[in-house]
Amino acid sequence: MKNPTTRKINLLLLVLTGIVLISLTLAIMVGSVSITPSIVWRIILSHIPFNPLGITEDWSRSQEIIIWQIRTPRVVLAIIVGAGLAISGAAIQALVRNSIADPYILGVSSGASVGATSVILLGAFSFLGMYALSLAAFIGATIAVLIVFFLARVEGRISVIRLLLAGIAVSLVLSAMTNFMLMMAKEEGGIKAVMYWMMGSLAGAKWVNLMIPFVVLTVVYVILRLHARHLNLLLLGEESAVTLGVNLEKFRLLLILLISLLTGVLVAVSGAIGFIGLIIPHIVRMIVGSNYKFVLPVSALIGAIFLIWADAAARIVIAPEEMPIGIITALCGCPFFIWMLRKQMYSFGEEN
Repeated sequence: MKNPTTRKINLLLLVLTGIVLISLTLAIMVGSVSITPSIVWRIILSHIPFNPLGITEDWSRSQEIIIWQIRTPRVVLAIIVGAGLAISGAAIQALVRNSIADPYILGVSSGASVGATSVILLGAFSFLGMYALSLAAFIGATIAVLIVFFLARVEGRISVIRLLLAGIAVSLVLSAMTNFMLMMAKEEGGIKAVMYWMMGSLAGAKWVNLMIPFVVLTVVYVILRLHARHLNLLLLGEESAVTLGVNLEKFRLLLILLISLLTGVLVAVSGAIGFIGLIIPHIVRMIVGSNYKFVLPVSALIGAIFLIWADAAARIVIAPEEMPIGIITALCGCPFFIWMLRKQMYSFGEEN
């Protein structure tokens, strides 16, 4: 029989899943064209292969295009990116045992920015067409992580302090490269496009772009969930973790690879959306404690909900223009983070 804690967490997960579905429905409805929840779900369900539910088409072609080709992929991408950044943030905080670490601490966003800037301003990888920006951003993120990993590894061991310092140093160098390209650019439109990308946006969401982020998110989540006990032991300190059976070097390497892969893929399709990987794990630990068996699934769901509504706000606030989503997440994240630091409502790693 399940203990009360597990029952409560399962109920919480069920409630959060329901909120995700409600948020998805409402976010798809938001826009200049009025659409009912019934039409939203009938169009979505009608695209199930072979139409097993026997749904008859009684909506207009324009409604189908708006819902299925424009709004739904965008909301689904918000779910993927929000969930992915949240679990990456939770994992990196366990890795470095620092509650103010986020997924970008390994230089991922700075490397991706160099790649994206080189495409937008210099036309790199132009032969790849619509895939050029995402691929260049991912390559830039990967190179940044490899450099950080190389600098942090001394005598076959990865030092957490070196990892943090290397991440900061590499981020600063790559940010300087991006700024140099912006300074030398002549095209005002290109500069604006780079700045917009660096602040994050889901406007480019298409079904064809969702499969890779979804698969990577699923694989990384499953692996992290299977290693929840190891993540809990990391919070106890290096000596305790080793004593209790954790192969510290191998597990650190695994975490770095998983976090870097997931964050790099997400940044490549959405730009650098800040604060999600920083504040969502904090909120989750306030609710369920520090046990990663619970932290990971709850973080994924709350991260998805948060980014769905942040994206909806980005579309509404200055309509018909669209605000970069990173501005919304920063406006929400900064006050919460400051409040949390002042309140000191929990101690990082206190519970397992």
